[in-house]
Amino acid sequence: MASSYDYDDGSLDTRYARPPSSGQGGGGAAELSYDPNFVPDSVKTFVVHLYRHIREKNVYEIHQMYEGSFQRLSDRMFRENPWPSVEAIAPYVDNDHVFCLLYREMWFRHVYARLAPTGQQRVESWDNYCSLFGVVLHGVVSMQLPNQWLWDMVDEFVYQFQSYCQYRAKLKNKTEEELQFLRQYDQAWNIYGVLNYLQALVEKSSIVDILEREKEGLEQFTATDGYDYEGGTSNVLKMLGYYSMIGLLRVHCLLGDYHTGLKCLAPIDISQQGVYMIVIGSHISTIYHYGFANLMLRRYVEAIREFNKILLYILKYKQYHQKSPQYDQILKKNEQMYALLAICLSLCPQNNIIEENVIIQLRDKYNEKMTKMLRYDDEAYTVYDELFTYACPKFITSSAPVLEEPLINYNQDAYRLQLKLFLYEVKQQQSLSSLRSFLKLYSAISIGKLAAYMEVDESTMRTILMAYKHKMHSVASDGKIIPNADIDFYISEDIIHVVESKPSKLYGDYFLRQILKFEEMISELDRVKLD
Repeated sequence: MASSYDYDDGSLDTRYARPPSSGQGGGGAAELSYDPNFVPDSVKTFVVHLYRHIREKNVYEIHQMYEGSFQRLSDRMFRENPWPSVEAIAPYVDNDHVFCLLYREMWFRHVYARLAPTGQQRVESWDNYCSLFGVVLHGVVSMQLPNQWLWDMVDEFVYQFQSYCQYRAKLKNKTEEELQFLRQYDQAWNIYGVLNYLQALVEKSSIVDILEREKEGLEQFTATDGYDYEGGTSNVLKMLGYYSMIGLLRVHCLLGDYHTGLKCLAPIDISQQGVYMIVIGSHISTIYHYGFANLMLRRYVEAIREFNKILLYILKYKQYHQKSPQYDQILKKNEQMYALLAICLSLCPQNNIIEENVIIQLRDKYNEKMTKMLRYDDEAYTVYDELFTYACPKFITSSAPVLEEPLINYNQDAYRLQLKLFLYEVKQQQSLSSLRSFLKLYSAISIGKLAAYMEVDESTMRTILMAYKHKMHSVASDGKIIPNADIDFYISEDIIHVVESKPSKLYGDYFLRQILKFEEMISELDRVKLD
């Protein structure tokens, strides 16, 4: 059925054929080349069909139009211009209030993705989200929407908040008119408003109780991907609440509050199969921010374990997403997570829990840099700085800047603070790599002898040993102390006794990998045509 909406673009109207000019605030299309009230026939057909399928709760067709037709029309007709205004398409959908809010949500998302939104458009998008979430929270919503669309709503909501914080923090080149605009709309994209909406969606949806009941076998949520296949109830509030937990994790990571971020995600057990894995963007965003938060809290083993799983997943399945609009973002996050994995393994070597294919990819990308990071000299700190800067989230300062002279840019302040804290942590672990190298060579060694090898006095050696114990342990979310090191020790009468963890070999995994390799070889041989 998807082919029914693969419209023939024909010859484009001249109103969409001219390139945009640079309007105020880097706005979008030129006034002469874009008429917001003109609705091409293909757009009329698109909105009429989409509206009908939403009313009929036909999730499959909604998904086909949302993921396929909307992207194709954007590529053909709106590459450099916004879609027609909501006022122009409203008559074709019975002026339906909820549908118009959904259309505007897609309209603004298109502007952010393909053009440069003006300050006015940023504020209007905020107002539209307030109205849309207000309907979901306080109205009666009976429709069913694809999980992809609902995830994109939450993801875009957080992205536009992040983008607005960066926009308003760049004051240096702003005109007096733009500054006056910021003063007038000082409550737009307010941090409390953003957090309140996300938290309200979590609470109103009762998603935490639903997940608890599922653990007890009283609820079918993961098995149905959050849908009601009987068509009785809407999945919109329930799934927006579910994805809002991931959105809260992301917001708190952007603010540098990693404990709170992980606490918000706690109802979702990421060690098990979950609905967050259904949408590839949701899956990657969850693990990226979860892993980064654990890295900053020194829970290196947990971060490594989850990065390993998601990188292996992307390695196996990324070819199936090549036509997806999110494909470029998938590749970018993939590269960022390899950089974060390189940092984790340099601070806390754990090769025993990394899959062979992931290790091969990691060595191809960062083998030389990881070797440098183990030296803890100025060059090592430069590499840590480089990888952290490349792979970290775009941190934000949530408070509004002071709009007074002298006007300076604040948009890098939060990033610089997080980088400073990270490099300070790296510096504190400066001598631990050398200590670990010596401990690997001995089952028992005196403190004095080890101090001589490391060219420090015994008092300093004890300090280093205590630092190792401290840095290689972290506090879990439930308050338990968890070890991170693959080598531990205890001291008895000034003798260091080394305990090296030796995980049992997973023979089953090894044989499965070899069986898959042989099956691939047999398939390739079967395709060879012999003369």
